[in-house]
Amino acid sequence: MKYIYVLLLIIISVGCAEKPVLKPAVITIDKKEYISDLIEIPQNVSIYSRGIHRDKLSNQSKFEKEYFRVWNLDKFDIELKHAMWAHSAFRYGNSYGENLKPHSKDFFDHMLENANFSLYGTVNQRAISLELLNIRAFPTDKPLLRDPNKAGEGFPFDYLQNSTVAANKPLFISHYSKNKKWVFVESSFAFGWVKSNEIVTMKKKYTDIWQNAEQIFITKEGQGIYSKDNKFLFNSRVGMMLALISEDNDSYTVLSISKYKNNKPLYLQSKISKEISHKGIMNFNDKNINKIINELLQSNYGWGGMYGQRDCSSTLRDFYTAFGIWLPRNSYKQSKVGDFLSLKNLSNKEKIKLIKKNAVPFETLLYKKGHIVLYVGIYNKKIIILQNVWGVKTKENDKEGRFIIGKVVFSSLEIGKNLKFYDNNASLLKNLKSLNIVTK
Repeated sequence: MKYIYVLLLIIISVGCAEKPVLKPAVITIDKKEYISDLIEIPQNVSIYSRGIHRDKLSNQSKFEKEYFRVWNLDKFDIELKHAMWAHSAFRYGNSYGENLKPHSKDFFDHMLENANFSLYGTVNQRAISLELLNIRAFPTDKPLLRDPNKAGEGFPFDYLQNSTVAANKPLFISHYSKNKKWVFVESSFAFGWVKSNEIVTMKKKYTDIWQNAEQIFITKEGQGIYSKDNKFLFNSRVGMMLALISEDNDSYTVLSISKYKNNKPLYLQSKISKEISHKGIMNFNDKNINKIINELLQSNYGWGGMYGQRDCSSTLRDFYTAFGIWLPRNSYKQSKVGDFLSLKNLSNKEKIKLIKKNAVPFETLLYKKGHIVLYVGIYNKKIIILQNVWGVKTKENDKEGRFIIGKVVFSSLEIGKNLKFYDNNASLLKNLKSLNIVTK
């Protein structure tokens, strides 16, 4: 077994998304209205997963190659023009701040100056996250919203929220902001600004030790992970993978990272119950699918992972991680993984027929521009999906609104169709572009 030797650890410890158009609610919907799907369609994963009994879907080494990719870089590999995308996309005159007032020109000038891109790609160091991090498009916590007076704009959609990255995940550093508060990093699936006091750098010989160890996968949300002296480090999160040191009948001892006062990595040991973790990737069966989906069903909608939640694509990323399948960050790129089948220019009936014929439950993604969902099967002759969704688009006298859902749900492809002001032109079914089977 590829355990990390405790003696070595002791030596070390002392030695050392596609950016879719964003839409919140502005119209007050009659509180007596409800989404019929959420009542008539079971919100119980076991209804759909019953009978799935497959071995592993993926080779773990293939997954780990993607997961640890940035620790095996010699230099930052993202083109500068791509790294600076937000400075071209967001400008003075069409964005708003946390007070719902327009951002000033000085705000954008300061962001560009502090971004310090003249030093882009000069640090080139390996690093690791110490906690759940927000990855930002500008080096700031301040939001960038579109006009909050328009339907589908404003809170909670902060355009600067690029993604989140869980605790103790590999990072690679490009450079620091001018004020040193922020650092531009790349993870295996996203890049942008994180706070510099929320990461530590690591030498290659130690990142090599980490990634060459046997790995465990976290299968439960929100459980405290502690050091051996009972110091809180971070909360567990589905989608996390940690290096194994040893195990007993009930628990795994894993390597975890904190930091010294001088910002150097502090290598620790954490004991994690086998009830909330799994050694290696899991078999793809109903028991394991139920375990992971039931954790994800606790998530509210959070654009780009805001407030420690998930959006549509990060929900799918984290679902597949436990089964050793690596997905890109945004919905468009996820829709290109595996066997692809276009649904463009088909009628609703043709789409339904094609999906029923070709889609594989829990292995197939359905995509429309800016949104992606998981096909889980057929219930009462309807196609059923799992999706993390903000809301259903409504239209009353040409005025747009949203009926808020704001969480992970099982639904049909026409969720909300029973609503009085349901916008048929915005239905998921009508706007589907493709399906793809990620396991092929």
